[in-house]
Amino acid sequence: MRKGPNVAREKFESLDDAVVAMERRVKDIRSEGPLEAKKVFREYEPGAQVAGRVSISTGGFLRGGEEAGIDVMGDGTLVPYSGGVRRDELDPGRDGPFEVVREALS
Repeated sequence: MRKGPNVAREKFESLDDAVVAMERRVKDIRSEGPLEAKKVFREYEPGAQVAGRVSISTGGFLRGGEEAGIDVMGDGTLVPYSGGVRRDELDPGRDGPFEVVREALS
């Protein structure tokens, strides 16, 4: 989980446990409310800012593996993605963002 400059890591026994923890962390970030607009060279509205990122990785930095997660945008929107350095946005469809992350890692 990353929120601002703070990064926290946890290990889980199963993908299901990790997805449950992800959902809890995302709810915690959203409960803090929307971000304010920021002006740095131009104005960034809350929906263009990432309030926090919660990701699940099946491998270490040098061990490979898959990665998927959810960006919590400053307006509360959830954007699921897969990939590490190069992220591809996932369509949550009818199942929702948490299930599409689980499917990307299965």
